Amino acid sequence: MNRRILLIEDDARIADFLRRGLSAEGYVVEVATTGPEGLARARTGEAALIILDLMLPGLGGLDLCQTLRAEGRHAAILMLTAMDSTADKVRGLRLGADDYMVKPFDFEELLARLVALQRRGREQRVEAAVLRVADLEFDRERMQVRRADRPITLTAKELAFLELLMSAPGRLFSRERILANVWGAQVDPLTNVVDVYVRRLRAKIDEGHALPLLKTVRGLGYRMDDAAE
Repeated sequence: MNRRILLIEDDARIADFLRRGLSAEGYVVEVATTGPEGLARARTGEAALIILDLMLPGLGGLDLCQTLRAEGRHAAILMLTAMDSTADKVRGLRLGADDYMVKPFDFEELLARLVALQRRGREQRVEAAVLRVADLEFDRERMQVRRADRPITLTAKELAFLELLMSAPGRLFSRERILANVWGAQVDPLTNVVDVYVRRLRAKIDEGHALPLLKTVRGLGYRMDDAAE
């Protein structure tokens, strides 16, 4: 098991407390104190877990998180911050964080959340190479899609979009998260490209089938599931 943690925190007191506490629990902790330094260290891909403050010098934690997800980096991210409003939490999770804790925090709870993130990561890694939602199948190794055993031809971007949705059936993906993961953070957030590709995917995977799988949650985003509407 990879027990390397990247801690991106500019408060020296908190960083030292976490480094010592996590090291005592058997983790290997690397510390970065600025946004740019944290981004550079995260790009090495050595850490399985990232503990990320949001108010960082040089590059904010939200932008850092969005950049990592846009680059396809999948280390689990726990945001640890004094920003405690519901809007802050929702934005952090929408931009790609896996969990969100507010300072001041309980160290035992933090440990429990890290263990849960590690367990979730192991479960994802042992998933079959074929993603399934109802009778829709996505073969990740061959990059082939079939529904009701009939092949569906998709473009590279359509495949990337569909893989993201099928990687977590039932999970709601915001437009921001879809743009970051499929098109990259450099895409204009006001573009309607997500809506265009949703229409394309629906035409290819849902048209002609009694049960639609690609669902719209108005004002929030999209999800893939086999629940009846």
